[in-house]
Amino acid sequence: MSRSYLLILGDRDAIGWVLREQRMAFPATPRAEVAALAVDDRLFLYATRGAWRNPTRDRGRIIGTATVRTAVQTLDEPVEIGGRAFVSGCDLAIDGLVPYPGGLELAPLVERLSVFPKPQAWSVYLRRALLSLPAADAVLLDQQVRPLLTARAAALPSYRWAASPDPSLSPDPVPA
Repeated sequence: MSRSYLLILGDRDAIGWVLREQRMAFPATPRAEVAALAVDDRLFLYATRGAWRNPTRDRGRIIGTATVRTAVQTLDEPVEIGGRAFVSGCDLAIDGLVPYPGGLELAPLVERLSVFPKPQAWSVYLRRALLSLPAADAVLLDQQVRPLLTARAAALPSYRWAASPDPSLSPDPVPA
């Protein structure tokens, strides 16, 4: 039986790599949820409000969905993204992507999600790569994000820096 997770991405370069490569990489720190990740598990791709490097302007948003395609395995060579080394990973199939700079804002839904038992301190639960979602929470998030999703190929060009491995590309400024 497949499970659902919030895949928490806190860096623009990491988001670009995940969207471009359709892979996820994990640091060496052992985490039970990473070890439990299995083929066909569903991921809600969540970009933190600091991911776009302007946390006062940006909001944490679910920007896409993906399905795990391979088990998490130790990588032959660590992957370096944003100055951090990642030693294990898995392949993904990105099922849908919201064009940049859109996405489903998570904060307004926190009170309705049981994964956040203390809604006033919900952001503390996002200090990890994966957050396992109860089935009812996954259904709610799916209902909310599905209308915003489009095909990865259609939305990827809006993430200019993700469509190309050139790190000098940055997101277009979003008016306040």
